[in-house]
Amino acid sequence: MKILVTASEAVPFSKTGGLADVCGALPTELARLGHETSLVLPAHRNSWSCGLPIEPMGIDFIVPIGSKTVTGHLLKSTLPGADVPVYLIQQDHYFDRDELYQSDGSDYIDNCERFVFFSRAVLEAIRLLDLQVDLVHANDWQTALVPAYLKLEYRGIPRYEQIASLYTVHNLAYQGNFWHWDMLLTGLDWKYFNWRQMEFHGNLNLMKTGLVFADAINTVSPTYAQEIQTPEYGCALEGILQHRHNTLSGILNGMDIVHWNPADDPHLASTYNVDTVLENKPICKAALQKVMGLPERADVPLVGFVGRLCEQKGVDLVTKVMQAWAEETDLQWAILGTGDQKFHNQLSTLAEKYPDRVGVKLAFSAALSHQIEAGSDMFMMPSRYEPCGLNQMYSLAYGTVPVVRATGGLADTITNADEQTFTAGTANGFSFREYSEAAFSEALRRACDMYCDKPRWNQLIDTGMRQDWSWAASAKQYVKLYEATVARKNQAIHA
Repeated sequence: MKILVTASEAVPFSKTGGLADVCGALPTELARLGHETSLVLPAHRNSWSCGLPIEPMGIDFIVPIGSKTVTGHLLKSTLPGADVPVYLIQQDHYFDRDELYQSDGSDYIDNCERFVFFSRAVLEAIRLLDLQVDLVHANDWQTALVPAYLKLEYRGIPRYEQIASLYTVHNLAYQGNFWHWDMLLTGLDWKYFNWRQMEFHGNLNLMKTGLVFADAINTVSPTYAQEIQTPEYGCALEGILQHRHNTLSGILNGMDIVHWNPADDPHLASTYNVDTVLENKPICKAALQKVMGLPERADVPLVGFVGRLCEQKGVDLVTKVMQAWAEETDLQWAILGTGDQKFHNQLSTLAEKYPDRVGVKLAFSAALSHQIEAGSDMFMMPSRYEPCGLNQMYSLAYGTVPVVRATGGLADTITNADEQTFTAGTANGFSFREYSEAAFSEALRRACDMYCDKPRWNQLIDTGMRQDWSWAASAKQYVKLYEATVARKNQAIHA
C-alpha cells in the first residue's frame, strides 16, 4: 500500500506536542510492515537542527492563495533508522520563524494563510514527485484542508481521483478557527461556507472542514472517539461527529520504545528491566529525591507529575490535593512542567512551605522527565480530558504505578486495581471517574495503602512492565483502517 502522511510537525524535524511523536513514529512502523510510506512537513526553521541531512530537490512550484500566487520549494530528507522519505515544503516567509504556531504566547495572525499554502503544497507534491498514493493521512487542523481539496478541487483529475483520505484528530480543542474572510484564502467556493460544512458560528473552522470532507475520521484512542460525540467533550463539534459516526474510529497512539526504555535509558542513575526493577529502581528514586531537593528516604511513597500545568491536565486537582495532604500525609511529590502562571505560583508556594515533601521544577527537561518516570513510585494524571496520553505508558514501562482519571486513552490503558482485576492479573494502576478533588484523593489513598502491601504492589509493577504499548500493534490497526477506507473510496467511485 502507498501511504502519504502529512502534518505540521514530526520528530526529529519539529515538535510542540504529541502530534510530532505520532507522525515521526507511525510512518516508520508502516514501512516495517512493508508499506510504501512518505511524510510531508513544512520546513520550519528548527528542522535544520534535527541532525539529519536535508537536501534541496531543485523543484519549485506555485500555488494560489486567495488573489495571489506563492512560490515554494521541495526539500528531501529521511526518517532516522528507516527508509522513509521526508519531503519538506520550504517557504521562508511562512515557516522560517522562531516558533511553529505563535510568538510570545499569541498565535501568528497569518496561521490560516500559512496552512492553506501548506495544504495546497502537499497535493502539488504528489504530482511533482510522481507519487502513486493510495491514501493521504492528514492530521489536525493544520492539514484539514487536504481532504477538502482532494474532494472538491482534485476530483476527477488523473492520479488524484483514486486517492482516499483519512483525517486524524489529536486534540479536538484545537480547531483552527479563523474569521470568515479567510475563506477567500482557501480558494474554495463560498457555497461551502455553511453550517453543515466549513462555517462555525460565523467563522471558518478548518478542523470541521476536515471532519466533513475526509473519507474516514479517527482519533487517538477508542474512548476519546466515543467521548467527542458528546456535548461534554465535543467542543461544539459533536453534531458533525455524531453524523459521521460510521466512519469514526479510535486507535491508541504507541510509545517510543527506543527512547523510553529503562533497560538502556542514559538519563537514569541505574538502568533496569522487569527482572531487576525491584533491585535498581530504588537507586533511581534516591537520585530523583536528590535532584528535587527532597530527603532521600526509601520508605516514603514518591508521586511524580510531568506535563503542562493547566486545567486540562487536572493540575487544579493536583494543587488542591497536595495542599490538603502536605501537612498530614508522609508523602513526597516531584513536579515538572510549565504552564498557567496561577499554577506556577501555587506550586512554588507549596514547595517553599513544605520543602521536605514537595519538589517543583518549573521548566522543561527531557532528562528530568525520564528521571521522574523512573524514580517515582506513582505517577498522577488526573486529566479533565486526555485524547490518548503517553506518560501513563511510560510509567508502566518504568515500573511506576499510574493514578489516573478514566478518560480518553487513560481509560483504555489503565486497569483499576481491585479484587477482580488482581485475580485476573490485569490490574496495572488506579483510576477514578468523577472529576473532583474527593475522587482523585480517594484513588491516591488507595494507591498509598497498597504501596504498603509489597506483594500486591510488586504485582502491579510486574503487570505494567510486561505490557506492550509500542507502535507495532497500533500500526497494524492503522493498516486495517487504511485498507477499509481505500476500499470504501473505490466502491463509491464505481458505484
